[in-house]
Amino acid sequence: MRHWLIANTKAGGGDRGADFWAPRLERAGITPLRVRDLAGADWDKDLEAGDIVLVAGGDGSVNRAARACLERGAILGILPSGTANDFARNLNLPEAPDALCRVMARARVERVDVGWLDDQLFLNVVHIGLGTLPTTQASTRLKRWLGRFSYAAMLPQLRRLGLMRGFTASIETDNQRSEERWLSLAIASGSFFGGGTRVPGASPRNGKLTLVAVRPRPWWQLLRTFLVTRLSGKTPADDDSVLQVNTAACRIQMTSRRRVTADGDLLGKVSELQARIDKDALRVITGS
Repeated sequence: MRHWLIANTKAGGGDRGADFWAPRLERAGITPLRVRDLAGADWDKDLEAGDIVLVAGGDGSVNRAARACLERGAILGILPSGTANDFARNLNLPEAPDALCRVMARARVERVDVGWLDDQLFLNVVHIGLGTLPTTQASTRLKRWLGRFSYAAMLPQLRRLGLMRGFTASIETDNQRSEERWLSLAIASGSFFGGGTRVPGASPRNGKLTLVAVRPRPWWQLLRTFLVTRLSGKTPADDDSVLQVNTAACRIQMTSRRRVTADGDLLGKVSELQARIDKDALRVITGS
């Protein structure tokens, strides 16, 4: 078993790269340590089954490292260093860097689910519609200043961006089909998105995707729904703006091509997609 530190120097504010984490990991007893840049060519080709990959970055970095771990049979450890760090929130990891490094050294391993969008792995959430705005419209500075509330900050701009009407799509899940106009579709494999907003009922350990579809409503109603959900962990009982379904797989067909993001990265535009869950696929280091 070997330890790798894979750092994304562009994640978050850029101040938690290899130089930040390497000495702390070594003090925790993790030596020797193979240090690589996430952007480096073919670093993953040297991974062996049972190696521990400690990735310092945000959710996009974790996504890329997770795929390498799946392909090589390695174990993923996360050193949260990005803006949102949503997948790390599922793992009960301590926030203090030194305590986190001790958890990585102890290496308590569990298995968690991963989602697949066609052949694209995702750990947190796939977005179509208004949920893509923080990726495509919000600046890095805005996301850094507002953190988890950068999603809410985008909502008043919907009218100016001409997105209040939404788009038509059919949704097929394990046991139902719905065709309506939607403002946003989200498919979650983990419990969090947007820097700590909990997806009600979602878990990376239950073998299910959680589909959350938002209907067109006035922006102030959507803002209320977002904030209540963010603070309470569930949508308001009197709110008809949201459809939520737990399913092992889903298929979405749209009448026009729409932008799609996965774990905060833009994938392009599509008119049809299929998603599924892969239960207990990924070995990760947890804090509990």
